[in-house]
Amino acid sequence: MYADGGGLYLRVAKGGSKQWIFRYVTNGGLRDMGIGPVHTLGLAAARERARQARELRLNGNDPIEQKRAQRAAAVLEAAKAMTFKQCAEGYIKDNEVKWTNAKHRYEWGATLSRYVYPVLGDLPVAAIDTPLVLKVVKPLWERAPETASRVRGRIENVLGWATVHYYRTGDNPARWRGLLEHALPSRDKVAKVKHHAALPYVQAGSFMAKVRQDTRVAARCLEFIVLTIARVGEANVATWAEIDFVNRVWTVPAERMKADKEHRVPLSDATIKVLKAMRLIRHSDYIFPGQRNAHAVGANSVLRVAKEAARIDITTHGLRSTFRDWAAERTSFPREVAEMALAHAIPNAVEAAYRRGDLFEKRRRLMDSWAEFCARSATGGKVVAIGRAK
Repeated sequence: MYADGGGLYLRVAKGGSKQWIFRYVTNGGLRDMGIGPVHTLGLAAARERARQARELRLNGNDPIEQKRAQRAAAVLEAAKAMTFKQCAEGYIKDNEVKWTNAKHRYEWGATLSRYVYPVLGDLPVAAIDTPLVLKVVKPLWERAPETASRVRGRIENVLGWATVHYYRTGDNPARWRGLLEHALPSRDKVAKVKHHAALPYVQAGSFMAKVRQDTRVAARCLEFIVLTIARVGEANVATWAEIDFVNRVWTVPAERMKADKEHRVPLSDATIKVLKAMRLIRHSDYIFPGQRNAHAVGANSVLRVAKEAARIDITTHGLRSTFRDWAAERTSFPREVAEMALAHAIPNAVEAAYRRGDLFEKRRRLMDSWAEFCARSATGGKVVAIGRAK
């Protein structure tokens, strides 16, 4: 250590490196504060920094603690500069392990990329306020209130994550209750629920006859969907490992179900016939493989077959409504059996608590009756009311 005076020292390390040091005593202890290396800081600059440090001491401040406070303030400013997109990516990374549904993970990123990032993506998350949130949500609210509601909720979640990580402070500007509810009309005032286009159940037989004439894999997948009343996202990626031929059961894993709960589907004779046909013509882990066996048949391919067979603009999801209408109007099966077959969540908490089973055997009789109805009405046979609540 070579003293220059006024607490300034030149420290030469064993390896030969040289650094300016300001040495002082505080609370009875000796402290050394690095000022800078000799190769960067000349003697005059070092003396000026030592003078500034002595001035801080004269005012009762500790130069080292002052330096740390300045560094912390710089870090805080950098944190505040985090963009909304960076925070959204952080939120997704921290939470995606809880999202067992692959579609849910995809939709999170897709909706942010499409609706939010163009407006908020590059803005500092600390600067986002209610008018900016409304700039994203309001244009969507009247034409697609369901989408707008999801987008608003996702913005709220990202901003909440940013607050927890100290990237922003204050109230959440995307909060609905007590805030945005006063800026936007209620959803039932801006749009009516648009139901999926459905096929009249009296046409189910002729529809199925046309589907069975189609030799494409997508047609077999559609036939399977109609007979099991599954959602297309549950059926098109079904694998052979999920099928129990002995007990005639298809077990859909929880991660593919809308309610995130495993669902057992009874398989009728007609459904087993479809499965056996697929096992003969294709070899893949998927029951309904695409053109390349490594991938499943696409949902759009299945939808295209449905529209061609129906000759109207139906949806695969609408076929579930076809089944529901048939079960209500042409059978005596209880409503809850049909609802369970559709894997609908039970909205009533008391009812859900008492109904612990899955009504599997009753659902098996219902699905057998549905398969018979489709076959009988296709051949022009007399359609009668069927089904008993046994």
